[in-house]
Amino acid sequence: MKRIILKAGEEYRLLRGHPWVFDNEVAAIVDPKGDPASLEPGELVDVESSRKTYVGRALANPHSKIIARLYSPSKEGIDRGFFIHRLRKALEWRRRWYDLDITSVRLVFGEADGLPGLIVDRFVGWPLEQVLSMYDGAQTTKNDGAGKPGEAFEGSAGAQRRPLAFESLQEQLGPPGVWYAVQFLSYGMDQRRSLVLEALENLLGNAEGIIERDDTPVRSLEGLTAQAGLLQGTWPEKGICVFENQFPFVVDLLGGQKTGHFLDQRENRARLEPFVKGGTVLDLCCHTGGFSIHAARYGAQDVLAVDVSKDALAMLHLNARINGVSERIQTLEGDVFEVLRNLVQERRQFDCIVLDPPAFAKTKTALAGALRGYRDINRHALQLLKRGGFLFTCSCSQAMTEDKFKEMIEMAAAEADRRLRLVEFRYQSFDHPILVGYDESLYLKCGIYQVL
Repeated sequence: MKRIILKAGEEYRLLRGHPWVFDNEVAAIVDPKGDPASLEPGELVDVESSRKTYVGRALANPHSKIIARLYSPSKEGIDRGFFIHRLRKALEWRRRWYDLDITSVRLVFGEADGLPGLIVDRFVGWPLEQVLSMYDGAQTTKNDGAGKPGEAFEGSAGAQRRPLAFESLQEQLGPPGVWYAVQFLSYGMDQRRSLVLEALENLLGNAEGIIERDDTPVRSLEGLTAQAGLLQGTWPEKGICVFENQFPFVVDLLGGQKTGHFLDQRENRARLEPFVKGGTVLDLCCHTGGFSIHAARYGAQDVLAVDVSKDALAMLHLNARINGVSERIQTLEGDVFEVLRNLVQERRQFDCIVLDPPAFAKTKTALAGALRGYRDINRHALQLLKRGGFLFTCSCSQAMTEDKFKEMIEMAAAEADRRLRLVEFRYQSFDHPILVGYDESLYLKCGIYQVL
């Protein structure tokens, strides 16, 4: 086994839990005899301090600035049994929080689950075409509250329908199917993809289909090409219908942004309920309507959903339809900065605003410019809130630390001449575990503030 010998003092960050060895931290690479050696992409390597203290075993990649990704503090090999063991541990954690028979989850979150560079999302649901066929063909009933979930109200075309319910679909369509979206973001994991897929099948049985979404720029940093498509099984042409917090959502694993639905905001969306009932809500960077649908289902009177993507808004309208809240959600296509400025000029006011923009700062070098953008949109959002109103403001930028995020909110509030009360500070869902010592695993920040 080849060894990476670190420069003096470079082991301390790794011993505290960080799993990445950077190329500029390496003093030497040696073979088993101690002679100088070179690394092959994807091979296993032992990492030692300058004093020959053992740090751990890693997957190497000389083509990346992350020259080694630690996966074990011991001299553990990687085979089919290794993946089964790690996946079983990942399953145990998710089952602690979720009923996996009905809940879609991130099953593997890379380094935080001891599987560096591997992402596996597990979606539970039914083909959308079957769902809509059943939904549109449901017998209409009078709007007297007596109908079952999934049945339509009597009325003209486009009339309001009851929301779909999981139990109703299961009764009429049978048990839900399972689909996986996988990402192999490191060379070592990409090289072992067949072992990963075998381990998934061994633990969880056959899936309806496995979709690869390796169309992210991260792979290019590993010397890998971007690719996406169906790896195994089948994929319904129109997508699938899954449930989050008992609410139905349409997911397009092949054509949607990333994997088509952001699972990491599940608990934060559920937290909306006491803040939106009977009020007006502005959902900025709404994507396919995760927050918008929850707000409407929790009793918001009116929701204005804003996004730059026409396709995302079209999906939002479909989600509103199957949730029975179409009449309470309006959409607006546009850039969030421009839309906010226009709403401020119009002197619009809202009871609750959700601000969940894409990652403005994907690297530390981009943080300064990103902070200006975050401060700008948060300042305008605060100007649009009624006194006593609530702001749900988020950042999914890894480089944006919690302290910097809170400081940015303070500055935005001062510029907007608003006093704020911090109601709660939240993070990503439990299926995106946070590994102590590995700050990159704590990427999602969600602050809930009240305007005084």
